[in-house]
Amino acid sequence: MGDDSQKVRGVDGRRQRILNYLLKETAAQVDELAERFGVSRMTVHRDLDALSEQGFVRKVHGGARVQSFTLVETDFAQRGTIATAEKRAIARLAAELVQPGQIIAIDDSSTSTFLAEQLAPISPLTVITNGLGPLERLRGDPGKTVICLGGTYYEHFHAFFGLVCEQAMRGLRANMAFISAQSIWDNTLYHSEEDVAKIKLTMASVATERVLMANSQKFGVTALHRFGDVADFDIIITDCGISAPDLDKLRETKLQIKLADPQQT
Repeated sequence: MGDDSQKVRGVDGRRQRILNYLLKETAAQVDELAERFGVSRMTVHRDLDALSEQGFVRKVHGGARVQSFTLVETDFAQRGTIATAEKRAIARLAAELVQPGQIIAIDDSSTSTFLAEQLAPISPLTVITNGLGPLERLRGDPGKTVICLGGTYYEHFHAFFGLVCEQAMRGLRANMAFISAQSIWDNTLYHSEEDVAKIKLTMASVATERVLMANSQKFGVTALHRFGDVADFDIIITDCGISAPDLDKLRETKLQIKLADPQQT
């Protein structure tokens, strides 16, 4: 019995390590995983089948890709290492929409942190955020007035959420809100955490213009809490890696679509 328990823990541990690797790399081939983790291709297939059944990964020809950010949410530092080229490209296009003198709200997402970096030459500017990532990029800039929403601190997200955060946001007004989605399924927006979804909704409700930032990996997957539709936004910025069916689905709405090219510097 003791040997069986140890075997189960070993299998679970390996599958967690495989998932962590996929979260970092976004996709991998079976041969690559077999070599990296020192197991047979058949074992990798069984592990991927198990992870697929749990909703964490999607098996593709010859390997698997992570189910974006649906049922598992990585911590702030790890999110910043996933699809960075795409997020930076999206952030560059988002920054082009911002004009000096505006008041903008940006959420706690890693894409918003990249956006904060792009705001350096735009002054004066007032930025409202619940994320410490954007705050850390903006602090010390004399051309920026930064309003950090308080509330309950979630270390996992490196940000503030909850009733106090939402009430503070409702007392403000923004020209533009830049908001991300954890996943997009059939033009509907989802997030795995209820409090995160709530502050995104609140930010959108107090802004005159709403911009959705979502890299192409966010499409075709779902999560627990629905917090809106892409049609609730005025502009969506994604990257040119989006699939043709997903792009066609977006074009069914009236919102403006901007495609960022990660290859452009």
